[in-house]
Amino acid sequence: MKIKLLTLSVITCISAFQLLAAGKPNIIMILADDVGLGNLGCTGGPFKTPHIDALAKEGLLFLQCYAMPQCSPSRCVSLTGRYPFRTGMTFNNMRPALDPKNEVMISTVMKQAGYVTASIGKWHLPLTPGDWGFDEYLAASTGSYWNDKTKSYTVNGQQVPLLDGQYLPDMIHETIVKFLAKQKDRPFFLCYPMIQVHAPILRTPDSIPGADEDRLYIDNVEYMDKLVGKLIAELDRLGFRQNTLVIFTGDNGTSAGPSKTATVNGRRLNGNKLKLLEGGCRVPFICNWPGVTPSGKVLHDLVDFSDLFTTFADLGRAKLPEGVKLDGHSFAPQLRGEKGSPRDWVFAQLRDAWFVRDQGFKLTSGGELFDMSDAPFSEKPATNEVEQAKLQGILNQLSPKSNNE
Repeated sequence: MKIKLLTLSVITCISAFQLLAAGKPNIIMILADDVGLGNLGCTGGPFKTPHIDALAKEGLLFLQCYAMPQCSPSRCVSLTGRYPFRTGMTFNNMRPALDPKNEVMISTVMKQAGYVTASIGKWHLPLTPGDWGFDEYLAASTGSYWNDKTKSYTVNGQQVPLLDGQYLPDMIHETIVKFLAKQKDRPFFLCYPMIQVHAPILRTPDSIPGADEDRLYIDNVEYMDKLVGKLIAELDRLGFRQNTLVIFTGDNGTSAGPSKTATVNGRRLNGNKLKLLEGGCRVPFICNWPGVTPSGKVLHDLVDFSDLFTTFADLGRAKLPEGVKLDGHSFAPQLRGEKGSPRDWVFAQLRDAWFVRDQGFKLTSGGELFDMSDAPFSEKPATNEVEQAKLQGILNQLSPKSNNE
């Protein structure tokens, strides 16, 4: 009888934990570097990305997600839920403008809701992730792969040497594995900013000696996919998979050189990284949460990077910061297969230029209107007084500015 009662007690505790976990999912945001629509097989790219494609096939694929066209502004928008003109992070060199005294990142909000938080990968924002509320972190630099390029990386404030033969993307993965192994009784929020496929494009552990630059780029895309597959396998092994939302996206479009081959169904995108065009701002956006996200569904709902903050807080039942103007719209209903209330427009900015875009048209800060019916391949100049007035009204309400004002 004692054994039966003990067993029942254990089962009850496990069930209670499962119910708690079901109410607050684990969340992993994978933010790949310089990965646009043409870098993934599931979005029509020419590369082999079977593990990422599987996430899309078994989950939800948004085809109209918009980031900023440069690294730091995008990362800032995703973590603060605020457009660049609000934070001052309008381009990479403006990183000193971002201050924890003035801005709140999603890490702090999720921690207050009971989450363990971590940022493990590329940082590229001021200070350290720890200064912004992350419980644990690894901070790596852009394009750091082997120790001939970088000698160390930072883990929770400590410099860790990158030894001969160690591949930094693998070390990032191993740090994530260690973090996951410690999560027992609290939901976790993990920001996983990958360093692939940012230049310089170097060999991977799987590369053949003497491979040319084009082959090395393919190797890097495939190794990025391999690491995503290893992460999913680890979630399965630990029993976390069923209650973990995994989001995969890119921080901006494909960089200029590789954009020639990173096509969608054989067509080249209009623009690339650092351009306020579809190829610079439109990024893949995959959401996979087994048993929750509809399997194999493709959505054309507009999403932009400010929505990540609001959606994560929504899923974690976290209280939004008071007195802060947030720009995001929660897409949590769509994750559950519901229609939700998709946003009517998206906004993107780089330096002193910006645009607002709805499903059919785009208006730039210079007053130019474009027909987006052939996007992401072309943006055709248009004349439409109704659309011009509508989109200009949105810009007037936002009142964006540059750092020079």
